[in-house]
Amino acid sequence: MLIQAYDFLHLMRDRSCKLQVGGSDQWGNITAGTDLIRRVENKPAFGLTFPLIMSSTGQKLGKTEKGATWLSADRTSPYEFYQYWVNRDDADMDQLLKKFTFLGADEINELLATIERGENRGDVQRKLAYEVTWLVHGKDEADKAVRASQMLFGEAIVGLSDRDLAAIFAEVPSSTAERSRLEEGINVIDLFVEAGLVKSKGEGRRLLEQGGVYVNNERIDALETAVGLQHLASETKIVLRAGKKKYHVVSVA
Repeated sequence: MLIQAYDFLHLMRDRSCKLQVGGSDQWGNITAGTDLIRRVENKPAFGLTFPLIMSSTGQKLGKTEKGATWLSADRTSPYEFYQYWVNRDDADMDQLLKKFTFLGADEINELLATIERGENRGDVQRKLAYEVTWLVHGKDEADKAVRASQMLFGEAIVGLSDRDLAAIFAEVPSSTAERSRLEEGINVIDLFVEAGLVKSKGEGRRLLEQGGVYVNNERIDALETAVGLQHLASETKIVLRAGKKKYHVVSVA
């Protein structure tokens, strides 16, 4: 508290700062600063606090086990930002829709009614996530975040950054391939064997014949297909899929 009070004093002296704004949990720190400024500088200073926005479990909104959720795309990518809102609980939808979107009252009430009827399958969260991501990062980034989230369910994986792709497939096994090998091209079945998606070339051939071999969610039909740099889904990554849900990310080194 003493250090934060001195911080306010320093800002008063160096930047002529007279008002400090923060959450209600910072009230003590702020008033310690106003008191220090009054005693040391004999000048008035002021504090303005707002009630904290809490989840239904009592957690500060915006704080997660991985750290804070930032507005800056450099700290929290638009996709990660979108996913943060998608993962909010039904119990929090009332306050979040009303505080963080410009949706009309009728539309919000209909969305909440979906939850009350037990019919929500994540559509309400996705609506919230899209609206807030559009507000903060713009429509293009919001649309891109939606497409990225759909890539886990089979949509073609294209136009992503390494950071976004890593966030989408954070829990997926990965391996590294040398750039020189990909420049020459690696047979798709060999690559699937190396990635551990199939146990043998024979199993890989059978999987391909059954329509279960995918590169960046695009089905591969030819046994002689060579996977190369042209298959990069982002700056350095290629996504392999065996069957419906078995993924593996190959990073180019």
